[in-house]
Amino acid sequence: MTNYTKLPAILLLADGTVYYGKAAGKIGTTTGEICFNTGMTGYQEIFTDPSYFGQIMVTTNAHIGNYGIHKEEIESDSIKIAGLVCKNYNIGFSRKEASESIQDYFQNENIVGISDIDTRALVRHIRHKGAMNAIISSEITDLEELKAKLAEVPSMDGLELSSQVSTKEPYFYGSPEATYKIAALDLGIKKNILRNFDSRDAYVQVFPAKTSFEEMDKWGADGYFISNGPGDPSAMPYAIETVKKVLAAEKPMFGICLGHQLLAEANGIGTMKMFNGHRGLNHPVKNIIKNHCEVTSQNHGFGVIPDEVRSSDKVEITHVNLNDQSIEGIRVKGKKAFSVQYHPESSPGPHDSRYLFDDFIGMIKGELTW
Repeated sequence: MTNYTKLPAILLLADGTVYYGKAAGKIGTTTGEICFNTGMTGYQEIFTDPSYFGQIMVTTNAHIGNYGIHKEEIESDSIKIAGLVCKNYNIGFSRKEASESIQDYFQNENIVGISDIDTRALVRHIRHKGAMNAIISSEITDLEELKAKLAEVPSMDGLELSSQVSTKEPYFYGSPEATYKIAALDLGIKKNILRNFDSRDAYVQVFPAKTSFEEMDKWGADGYFISNGPGDPSAMPYAIETVKKVLAAEKPMFGICLGHQLLAEANGIGTMKMFNGHRGLNHPVKNIIKNHCEVTSQNHGFGVIPDEVRSSDKVEITHVNLNDQSIEGIRVKGKKAFSVQYHPESSPGPHDSRYLFDDFIGMIKGELTW
């Protein structure tokens, strides 16, 4: 274990609120949009989820790092959060399968964090004030200097980030002998999505974010998947155009999270930046087609505009969030295309929604009737 002394650190929010704590991870300075996740487990999967790119994560569980780092539980090849805010930063870990501590992990990947923060008070503040930019530093103590650096950080509203986390070259996942071929547009795809396709006898080719439909179509896929990812969907005309062409070609299509927002945009439905977004493992969603409820894993700061969905003659609503009535799922009328705002691959989270992968395979087979 790395020798480590907790040095002082500062968290400054864009509204001027200051929190003092202890350094966690690499000594340095980091910036990003601050947000919180209410999940009680799965911190490693959260760290490596590409949808969190450019964001400082506040974890609401009191203990982070207590079960160490297990290399098989990553959702991408590197940590994607911009920084970490937590209460208890546990360098010692108890799990036999873990290969290193959270401190070694963060130091190796150059991640700056702050611990010993009253995260309950911080989350209440963000809930009241909304998501905003923030800066963490364990090397700068001058608040005016930190304010100047923070003022230079762009808003998440209008940012295109998916091309920064997407694969640079196409790659395959699964068995070439599988029954079904799925082309996945990587806007920040999570590995557990690929695992779910592989377990359903599907071979996936993953394409870079800005790949055209024409290029993807050369492979002759049976269906198309539009992935999750970070940033503002309205700032991604390249992906919206790709989705439009998949629809025009009458190909089966499934979208998750950012993919859901892009399917809406491709049908003339606008998207918006949410006040706080949904991030956690216990969001109740009702499938109004099948008339059942499910507990879902969620991570998004943007959403589709509900009134525009309800007035659209191109799509119909399939899922609704029972907390705030936001639109959690749509399907395109007359097309083999549907999407959900939440994460059915649920890593971490409950497995209530994994039937959606089966529905997509059923759509490819021509057996899905809803």
